[in-house]
Amino acid sequence: MIDVQSLTMHYGPATALDNVSFQANPGEVLGLLGPNGAGKTTAMRILTTYLFPSSGTAKVNGFDILENPIEVRKHIGYLPETVPLYGEMRVDEYLTFVGKARALEGTKLAERLEWVKNACQLKSVWKHLSCELSKGFGQRVGLAQALIHDPKVLILDEPTSGLDPIQILGIRALVKSLAKEKTIVFSTHILQEVETLADRIVIINEGKLVAQGTKQELAQKVQNPGKAAQDLTLEEIFIQLLMPSQGVSA
Repeated sequence: MIDVQSLTMHYGPATALDNVSFQANPGEVLGLLGPNGAGKTTAMRILTTYLFPSSGTAKVNGFDILENPIEVRKHIGYLPETVPLYGEMRVDEYLTFVGKARALEGTKLAERLEWVKNACQLKSVWKHLSCELSKGFGQRVGLAQALIHDPKVLILDEPTSGLDPIQILGIRALVKSLAKEKTIVFSTHILQEVETLADRIVIINEGKLVAQGTKQELAQKVQNPGKAAQDLTLEEIFIQLLMPSQGVSA
């Protein structure tokens, strides 16, 4: 469903991505994990055709991001790190606007509005101005706009940022339920989010691909004579892959 091929991105003399390749399969939740500034957001902006890479390319649902960017956008729902809200619009007005921009109308638009209202738990703020929302509710509205057109691919940049523990559990449950019929890629620097949600993990650091695979596959890459691979935590795996000289405590 997503095939990333040798993506490289330069910002002047700085290299944000350096020959990065990975895949995400239908029905799979793929976690992009790395420190702040690792290149995760740049990768997502390229996948959504917000940015064009310096070299390399990617395909989303069979469409090349360079050759068919409009088709790619039709198949993607995107929640950026900064939620794209219009403060002067009510939540229902904003989501109606987004739905119409996504070519929804009539009964289909009404059905999708009702679905996102319930799925993202927005009933209590449905008629509120966006500028009145807490950060947590703003994040939920941002997720609703990404889902309004029922996309096949969902790309989420730090989806639980600013949410309280109860809200985080709700978003996790929603993402898990959506994964049954969508391909989902999400980025985070929070290890617990990846361990809870991701079927497979791609670790990026300083623009370079460090490792990819399931948690068990990543554990096999770690050399630690004092502990069996299946007993390693994701934190231990992550530290060892990024800083091998630190070792993993037994």
